[in-house]
Amino acid sequence: MKNIVKKETTEQQILDAAKEVFQAKGMDGARMQEIADAAGINKAMLHYYYRSKEMLFEAVFKSAFSLLAPQLNAILNDDSSIEDKIRSFTFNYITFMTKHPYLPNFIIQELNRNEDFILKLKENTGFPNLEKFETKLENEIKKGILNPIAADQLFVNIIALNIFPFLGKPLVKAFADKDEKTFKEFVEIRKTDVANFIINSIKRH
Repeated sequence: MKNIVKKETTEQQILDAAKEVFQAKGMDGARMQEIADAAGINKAMLHYYYRSKEMLFEAVFKSAFSLLAPQLNAILNDDSSIEDKIRSFTFNYITFMTKHPYLPNFIIQELNRNEDFILKLKENTGFPNLEKFETKLENEIKKGILNPIAADQLFVNIIALNIFPFLGKPLVKAFADKDEKTFKEFVEIRKTDVANFIINSIKRH
């Protein structure tokens, strides 16, 4: 029993240390020795748990995604209006990505490297499902609350507007003349601005 607890504790130490290093250095800049040092173990022990940096990055990503996905899925599948869903989704998504800024680039990198990666994620409980979101959207369109739009198109619009500032952070900072502090302020404002923009584009006036 003690060995199991120790193994779980060590593995969590590794994931916590890797998360900090990946956030600070990114996937390419991170080194396994640096992660081992941050976790308080030797490199051989780190390789015992994770044979490569890619495997470790994937484990960190899955750990974080397992926290985000159920939140987003709950918003998509509750009984709230489309407007409330968009506001809640945007607020939760941007808040989460602010705490895990390495994730968007990792998703793109991993998808380019391994197209089956997302299929693995879909097997996890809580992976976002659009069925109830689509039904709710269709009902509000029929009632004249919203202008016609396909659920998948709307969802991609929501994701794209939320994720791009994190995915293209250096570009956004350069174009908008932001430093790290003002970029964070910019992202915070988007929690409401993005939701308002999307809602105004689909709401029937």
